[in-house]
Amino acid sequence: MIEQILKGGPLMIPLMLCSLVSLAVVYDRWFAFRANRRIDTRSLRVKVTSHLRNNDIAAAIGECESARGPVASVMLAGLRSYQQLRGKEENSETMRLVISQVMQDYSAQAMSVVNKRLDILTTVGVAAPLLGMTGTVTGMIASFAGLANAGSVGGSGGVVANGIAEAMITTAAGLLIALAAVIPQSVFNRWSDEIELEIEEGTSEFVEFILTHH
Repeated sequence: MIEQILKGGPLMIPLMLCSLVSLAVVYDRWFAFRANRRIDTRSLRVKVTSHLRNNDIAAAIGECESARGPVASVMLAGLRSYQQLRGKEENSETMRLVISQVMQDYSAQAMSVVNKRLDILTTVGVAAPLLGMTGTVTGMIASFAGLANAGSVGGSGGVVANGIAEAMITTAAGLLIALAAVIPQSVFNRWSDEIELEIEEGTSEFVEFILTHH
């Protein structure tokens, strides 16, 4: 394996660095998303709504604090804002506007944490094939240089073979590294969209509760 990598020439160094960075990001995001997917957000929303109907805001806040995760964090921000506004005896329309804005602002922050470092996978997915193609070009240049010297220097077959090997190895490595970044990113993006949808549903549910029960 190492021998094949070495045959790829100097461009295998940045390709291997891309591979290591990509694997580190995939590992980090995989565990982060897996931990979040274990949280039963639907059950959390039911519990929070039940506490609110019983006029127990402290218990609803406690549910969100113990659950954690982006959905719980956004709901927690809304609940704390709701608690403060109730103490000031604001009308329901003012409360709806303020709480909706607070939850939207906090949602943007929560999603930035969810999508953290996913842009690195995008960069690797674009850069790796380009590096591979660059290796193809340099390998073919080496091959043609070997052929050009064939008339004056014997035994150029080895040089040509080495150039072609470099071209093929870097191309294959670039494509494989790009696939190893793009496929997990696609999965992570889908999971991120699911989290964003859950946040929107939780926000709408909370705002509707304020309008109908306050």
